[in-house]
Formats: sequence, structure tokens, C-alpha cells
Amino acid sequence: MSLEMPPISNHSALAPEATVKRLAFDAGFDLCGITSPKPIVTHERYKAWLENGYAGQMDYLHRHEPLKADPALLMDDTKSIVCVGINYSVENGRSSIPNGDEPQIARYARWDDYHASVWRQLNALLESIREIFPDAKGRVFCDSAPVSERALATRAGIGWIGKHTNLISKTYGCWFFLGELFLNIELAPDSPHPSHCGSCSKCIPACPTGAIVAPYELDARRCISYLTIELKGSIPEELRPLMGARIYGCDDCLAVCPWNKFAKKANEAILISRQDLDAPQLVELLSLTDDQFRALFRNSPILRTKRRGFLRNICVALGNTAGPEALPMLYNVIGKETDSIILEHAQWAVMKIETKDHLS
Repeated sequence: MSLEMPPISNHSALAPEATVKRLAFDAGFDLCGITSPKPIVTHERYKAWLENGYAGQMDYLHRHEPLKADPALLMDDTKSIVCVGINYSVENGRSSIPNGDEPQIARYARWDDYHASVWRQLNALLESIREIFPDAKGRVFCDSAPVSERALATRAGIGWIGKHTNLISKTYGCWFFLGELFLNIELAPDSPHPSHCGSCSKCIPACPTGAIVAPYELDARRCISYLTIELKGSIPEELRPLMGARIYGCDDCLAVCPWNKFAKKANEAILISRQDLDAPQLVELLSLTDDQFRALFRNSPILRTKRRGFLRNICVALGNTAGPEALPMLYNVIGKETDSIILEHAQWAVMKIETKDHLS
């Protein structure tokens, strides 16, 4: 089974797989399990998901589909895959869904970009393994290649895939980042993690846009994380009112999971908190120039959406939740903005606010 325990310094008496797991905890990971590079048995379901059009405009998922089926294709002579997790909970215990009028950024984006932390720790883990196993060779991954990370993590015993399609841990709930280390050394694999969702389906009605169309099936085209991050053009008008004030991602289906009662606040020695993003000021953010946007989010996952996408999202949030106090800045955007996507959503926000003000 996968390990969830504090690090120790003496590895000499341990079996190879136990040694690797201890080294993983020494490197700062909260979860660790081992699996083989054999093909992903659930891949046909993933192919059907793509064929249903649920990936939306994420064309790269179609291009990478063959690689996701067979992990061994990603590194020659792969014999074992070490799956790791880092807790990123912003609080202890159960989470609550914020008031819909409060500006919201997904929890994972309220830290400096986690990829850098995971890559750094995985490389440190690989170096530690080489000190004990000199012939070891490896390759690290954290969203850097088409790895079927949730399927591998389940197979490695880290957690199970919930009905919201995200991974759940009995120890950390829904709040943890994943990474992988492919190795050319043979390690005994862990047993797959069984599901513990049971009859619970709280996550399905919690989705504001109805993106979880069935248990374990997500239509990304309706998901707020897709709409605010991956979608590069206009957000469909029929979905905008359902987004509330969510300006980057959404946590609602994760937050209602009962397993979060075991969540522990993340170690800020590993991840760097961005407390300035806990309660973002939408009107102020709407004035960001491109240079200011890149400077403010230099080390943040939010850079992914670029200024165009971020300001587009803010306009939608203002249209849903703001009053007349937001109109002067929106009028300013309409008068000066040259980006057609931002302009379109600013005009929509003005229309929504003026309609609300007229009705009141």
C-alpha cells in the first residue's frame, strides 16, 4: 500500500520500494505510491470522452491521446512509476462553498505556481535515489507531458477518482497536487486504491453549471475551470450568469466532499501562499495593463489565462455581482480597450448591471 507517514533519515535497512517512499517524504511530499508502467486499462473510457466532444477546445488532448494510453512510451526502459502528492489545503477540516457574490480564485491558484515546487522536489527525490541506486535513471513529470496521472495515482494507492472526476485521498481530501517520477529500476507496485464514495453524490449538484453530467463524467465545456482558463474566446452567454464571481477556476465540487474533514492546512515552507488573492478586488484588477498583469502574476498559475482571459472573467463576475459602482471602470474599459473579447464581456457586464439597477 502507499505510504502516508513522516520522514526518517536511516534508509539502509529498508526494501527498495520502502526506501524510495521514505526518500519521497524526506523530499517534502505528503503522499507517495508506486505502480508499474503497464497500459491504462480505463483508456477506452477516456477515448469515448474525447469522442463525445467533452474536451471542448482542448485540441491537445486529442493529439496526445495515444501517449496517455501507454505510460511506457514516455521514457525508455521505464520499470516503475513513483506517484507523489503535495497537500495544498488552505485550511484544516471541512471546506465551505463561499458566498456566490464573493470574488473567488480556485484554491490551487492562491499559491505560487505549484509546478515549480513539484518539479524541484521530484528532481531532489531523483538525486537522492541515485545516491542509493547509482544506476537509477528517471524522468519527472508535473503537467509537463501527457501522463494519465489520476489513473496512475489510483493504481499506486494514493487515492481514488471521485464522482467529480478528481482524485480523493483519505488523508487529505481533495486538496493535493500530483507529480510522477518514472524510473528504470524495478520496484514492487502498490495495490490500487478502492473507491470510498459509496452512495454519496454531493459533488454532482454542487456544480454551478451542471458540468458533471453523470457520476464520473465531466463535460468540460460547461466546467467553470475550463471556461475561465482553457477557453480562449467568448464565454457562452447562457453560462455567464451561472459563474457568479468565479474569476479563475472553481472549487465547488471539491469543497463539498465529506472526505475534506481530514484535510490539513498545507505546509507553507513547501508552497508559497498568495494571500493577496484570497479576496481579490475586481474593479481594481480590471485596470491591469498587460505589463502589470504579467508582473502581478509572474509566479502564478493565473498567467495561463493571459490578461485577455483574466479581464474577460472579471467582466463576467462584475456583471453577475456588482452594482452601479463598477460602471465607471467598465465604461472606461469600453472606451479604451482594443481587445474584442474583453470589450464584448465589458459591454455584457454593463448591460447586466444597468438592467439590475433599472429593475431595483
